[in-house]
Amino acid sequence: MINLLPPEIKNNYKYARRNTRLRLWVVICLMTLVGLGGLTTYGLLRLHQSTTDYQQQISMTKQLFKKESFAGTQKQVQDISDSLKLAVMVLSKEVLFSELIKQIGASMPNDANLTGLNINQVQGGLSITADATDYKTASQVEVNLSDPANKIFSSADLESITCQSTGTANKAYPCVVIIRALFAQNNPFLFINGKGPS
Repeated sequence: MINLLPPEIKNNYKYARRNTRLRLWVVICLMTLVGLGGLTTYGLLRLHQSTTDYQQQISMTKQLFKKESFAGTQKQVQDISDSLKLAVMVLSKEVLFSELIKQIGASMPNDANLTGLNINQVQGGLSITADATDYKTASQVEVNLSDPANKIFSSADLESITCQSTGTANKAYPCVVIIRALFAQNNPFLFINGKGPS
């Protein structure tokens, strides 16, 4: 088809079509900007509402803590914790004497008798008194008690050996030995290490 319109009219039609397309793009851009503005406004309103809700929850929680006396409860829990620590500390120093005496008795050499146990002022130790038939047996008591295989004492120090002459002594065990001993760290005869009486 041959277009016989003058060139000015042809240009007018061409620019009219372009103007129509441009108006369509301007309307689409404006609608997009309005949509983005609406979304931004909605997001800001939701953010403000969430902030307000969280502030209300925080104030309610603070009031609840005050009402329920959180500080008082925390102090009670701390007191209970301190009492438990004290109980564990006391029990860790408790000695199961029934088991300890059996083990010490088993460590005594022949011709020696255990006659006394005294708790020392020094923490974690005791004084052991034993009777023996002679000086050699009395010194063997200290050697046997300081043996690490017994798992009783970390050290056993000889304090004294006193032997009476057989003529003046009326008893079968004329020698008395006194030993100062310190409990071993992993002594199974302490209440905590031994897990209590069985």
